[in-house]
Amino acid sequence: MYARDNVAEATSWQQQPVADTVIEAATVALRMLADATRLRLMTQLTGGEQDVTALTGGVGAARPAVSQHLAKLRLAGLVTVRRNGRRALYAINGPHVHRLVVEAIQMAEHQAAPGRPPHHQPSPR
Repeated sequence: MYARDNVAEATSWQQQPVADTVIEAATVALRMLADATRLRLMTQLTGGEQDVTALTGGVGAARPAVSQHLAKLRLAGLVTVRRNGRRALYAINGPHVHRLVVEAIQMAEHQAAPGRPPHHQPSPR
């Protein structure tokens, strides 16, 4: 068996060169997620929208730092914010970003956890 025998069909986006603007946008998104505090914030937001107070408690960082990280994530297009009275509620900006965060965490669980990572464990009934 040769490696050339295992070549899978390329999808349409793999057959075309990816535009520089798309590569740049992906680089910005991945750079934003490369910070531990921002990744923790994004992981918390996978459960749904939250305000700064809840996010601050969840990541264990100071409120001003959390606000600055959220502003960067918002500028990068990874989170959205909506006002509910005086509260600002943050949420992940769409299913692609949500999937990216979940996949990054699950991939890391495979690398960090010996045996079967938590996302492969049967769910409690």
